[in-house]
Amino acid sequence: MTRSEDAGGEGRETGDAPAESAEEARAALAAALPEHPAARSSDAPVERLGGLTNRVFRVGTGTEGVVVRLPGAGTEAYIDREVEAINARTAARAGVSPEVLHADPASGILITRALEAVMTMSPAEFRARAGAVERAGHALATLHRSGETFAFRFEPFAMIEEYLALLSTRTVELPAGYHEVVRRAEPLRDALEASAGPLAPCHCDPLCENFLDTGERVWIVDWEYSGMNDPYWDIGDLAIEGGFDADQERRLLAAWCGAEPTPSETARVVVYKAVCDLLWTLWGLIQHADGNPAEDFMAYALGRFERCKALMDDTDFDVHVARLGEPRPARGG
Repeated sequence: MTRSEDAGGEGRETGDAPAESAEEARAALAAALPEHPAARSSDAPVERLGGLTNRVFRVGTGTEGVVVRLPGAGTEAYIDREVEAINARTAARAGVSPEVLHADPASGILITRALEAVMTMSPAEFRARAGAVERAGHALATLHRSGETFAFRFEPFAMIEEYLALLSTRTVELPAGYHEVVRRAEPLRDALEASAGPLAPCHCDPLCENFLDTGERVWIVDWEYSGMNDPYWDIGDLAIEGGFDADQERRLLAAWCGAEPTPSETARVVVYKAVCDLLWTLWGLIQHADGNPAEDFMAYALGRFERCKALMDDTDFDVHVARLGEPRPARGG
């Protein structure tokens, strides 16, 4: 993925913002929060933060710093900014995300309090930073077991149908065999639904860069795709995004469980990894069709699709599907 990366720390695609972009960020902050110290200081530094679909800036420093997110062109076609604003505030209340200072669903401008001394994570950072995988698992568990309720129901198979409908209005070809793999995935939908536990507030887009690590705890940002969902989706999706090896994946799930995961829990994560790639293949094709210049989204989509097929063709995949119906401990959420 991602899909947006509203980061607040050091990391991908950061640096001094071009003058025009810096002024746009300053103007958005001044219009939304004219009395904020960062808005009142004409020489407050503006730093460009990471983002593939949105433009994200840090304005100001120290405790007066804020993160200003300007929405990417065309994102209104598949992002509900009102839902995002509600869920971002709810995640902050749950203690896993920075405070929301301003959210305007009409314009898509979002302003949050900046975090100090955090590292924006990446697959490499998750490999290098001791305990980061476990801290991410604990942060997701805090969200999932917070008792909060998100607006929107994130349902990946319904979103696949919606994205296919959206792509029918674009000039782009699906990867060869995509519809056949969707048909093969229908039994997964039935098996997941038949064995589903309680829904929980989920991030649903856990790109590594949406995790900010202090070395003691992990914060989570970017709530564009968030909703009520099966919490095992977040575990599987982060494992995919981070390119986690088997040990990292086990540690992530064990940290979330607070104990060694059962075969049924491991199976749920594995199956969601396939569904995750099936869904985000289409997201990549939408970016390609819309001319998003951030990266080669056709290659991105094809890579995800091939990984999905490889996982579903693996000889152990059917074993994991069969284990979905086995009892699972109640983990909360």
